[in-house]
Amino acid sequence: MISTRLASLLFCSLVLLACSSKPNQDYDTGYDFSQLHTFSGITTASNSDPLSAQRIADAIQSSLLTQGFKQADDTAQFKVNYTFNITDKPKKSGLSIGLGTGNWGSSGGVGIGTSVGVPIGNDSAKLQTIQIDMIDIKTQQLIWRGSDNFSFDTGGEDKAQLTQQTVAKILAQFPPQESLK
Repeated sequence: MISTRLASLLFCSLVLLACSSKPNQDYDTGYDFSQLHTFSGITTASNSDPLSAQRIADAIQSSLLTQGFKQADDTAQFKVNYTFNITDKPKKSGLSIGLGTGNWGSSGGVGIGTSVGVPIGNDSAKLQTIQIDMIDIKTQQLIWRGSDNFSFDTGGEDKAQLTQQTVAKILAQFPPQESLK
């Protein structure tokens, strides 16, 4: 009985883990990130959506300041560039499978159920991808890049919060911990 519950719990945990997104990162493995303490301006190459651009810039600044970096344009060691892209993403209308266990008296059992989801309303959502680059001021070389995305249906407060959360997840990997050892 306990092994069935443990197997069920393990299966559910793996499904949830597979559904969560983890930001991507790449960095210069030979760079000494421990020397970085100050950053300069946060700029974007594209500005077709001024609301999103400002939200992302504010979230980057807030995250870096929270991590202990200082903004000092005249003595900065790295600068921050970012890009973002918004695309249409079809809503899923797929098949879901569930697994459950239970017992009745002295007997136990495992059950499997399915459901089919049908999207109602708009047939697509939006997907916003954010990429953040850290550039060494002296060499003008890219030293770190992180990216992630999120889905949204409408703008406003929900999108602002998703932007903040996504930027924080990306920058939680900066500086890369492997390089600080």
